Amino acid sequence: MDMVLQLILFMAIGAGIGFIGGILGIGGGLLAIPLLVLMQDMDQQLAQGTALIMVLPAVMLTIRKYNQYARIDRGSALAGAASASLFTWVGAFFALSLPSDTLRLIYALFVLAVALYYFQQSAALRNRRSPPTKQASDHSRSSFALLGVLAGLAGGIFGVGGSVVAVPVLTRFFKLSQFNAQALGLTMVLPGLTVALLTYASHGQVDWHIGIPMALGSMCLVPVGVRLAHGMPEPRLKLIFACMLLLIMVLLLLKI
Repeated sequence: MDMVLQLILFMAIGAGIGFIGGILGIGGGLLAIPLLVLMQDMDQQLAQGTALIMVLPAVMLTIRKYNQYARIDRGSALAGAASASLFTWVGAFFALSLPSDTLRLIYALFVLAVALYYFQQSAALRNRRSPPTKQASDHSRSSFALLGVLAGLAGGIFGVGGSVVAVPVLTRFFKLSQFNAQALGLTMVLPGLTVALLTYASHGQVDWHIGIPMALGSMCLVPVGVRLAHGMPEPRLKLIFACMLLLIMVLLLLKI
């Protein structure tokens, strides 16, 4: 493929993923990974490392936009980020030691479990008039540090799964709204994403020629996605999240 056409193609793909990531608060990486596996015939580890190039700047922009709508509790985010960064490194080394097909199957099962959880949550919220919510400041910093351990391991093993673990826990057990949970979850895993990218890159598991144009495209539409998420009813947001995760699982299984 001509270099210019390839640049345009991956910028366009990145823009679409950035839009979806802005709505769902997952940085778009969960969708980028199976697309890279299918379109570029990448191994799972290479796809995860390449997706991190796109995810890191997109997440930074997403957090900034989320913070404009709902102020993020920095103390809680820092507590989670500190432990997440360390355990991201541990998870990344574990993932790099696995066969590609094994890692892809584990990833698909992980995504399926989260999707089923969100389908259940969406149905529960539709039958509840006013779901109880709390603020991050209502909880101890140690609880966020413990959550950071889980999010960091997931982020390291799956490349971009940290916020997917953090958000359900923040909504179910910490009683945060979906929007606030997505904002805080992304903030917690941001330093870990940097650790994961450096770890994957040090093992040669990134493709910068694909990742960089995807990152540029992603940043164009992230603000639009965040703006839509802010005005969307919470049950619908959870349902969209679940449907997207189910699609991701199917895409991953197609390659196994």
